[in-house]
This record gives sequence, C-alpha cells and structure tokens, in this order.
Amino acid sequence: MATALWPLQQAVYAKLTADTTLMGLVSGVYDEVPEDVEFPYVTLGSITELPDDAHDRQGLTAQVVLHIWSKYHGYREAAEILAAMDQVLDRKPLAVDGFTDISIAQAQHQSMRDSDPTIRHINVQYRVWMTVQTEEKES
Repeated sequence: MATALWPLQQAVYAKLTADTTLMGLVSGVYDEVPEDVEFPYVTLGSITELPDDAHDRQGLTAQVVLHIWSKYHGYREAAEILAAMDQVLDRKPLAVDGFTDISIAQAQHQSMRDSDPTIRHINVQYRVWMTVQTEEKES
C-alpha cells in the first residue's frame, strides 16, 4: 500500500505558501519552527491516513492537521488566517504526487489557549480522499 504522508505534506505546504493573501497574514508556514520566528505563523501538524479502497483501486483517507499561532489579543487575527487557509484548501484542487481523484475539505477547527497566556492557537483539520495512481497497462 502506498503512503501519502510525505507527498501530502509537500502538496499542502506548496499550496499554502503559494497563496499571497495567506502569506501576507503570516510570517511563514513551518514544519520545523525557527527559534526566532515572528508571530503569527502556521505549522504543519500530524497526518493520519487510513485505507479507503474501492473495488478495483487502492485509496486513502487522510486527516491533515495544521496549527495557527498568534499573539494578537483575542482570536481575531488567528480567525482571519483560518479564513484565508480555508480559501486556499477547502474544496480546492490539490495535486499530490502518486495519487489521483483528490478531494480536500475542512473537517474541524478548534480555538485553544496555549499554556502561555499571550498565545492564541487554532487547531485546523482537513480531510483528504485520494486514489493511489496506477500505471496504465499496455494491451
């Protein structure tokens, strides 16, 4: 069974960082956050994948978690970043190497307080459905 963990992370990162509106709202999108990063920013979280086969094809359903981090007093800034992320990802085309029939949709958003009372955090989850790309058989 193919895994989408790395190609899916690459596709989501590329889609987010290519959007000028989103990138105008954040200092960056990170897998590994630099120590001196400025708020607000987005981090790539976990990806969970489960088999989701059709009768004749292998497929996957994945849950992609992203995090928005802000030091704005209240959730307004983080919510504006979330709205921009949804404009980029929710029900939009996504190209993932090795997969076809890809669909992505918002699954859940959760605002949270960090242990540091100056930080606001939104946990963002998207669900992705995809089919493993197969090679065409020659006749």
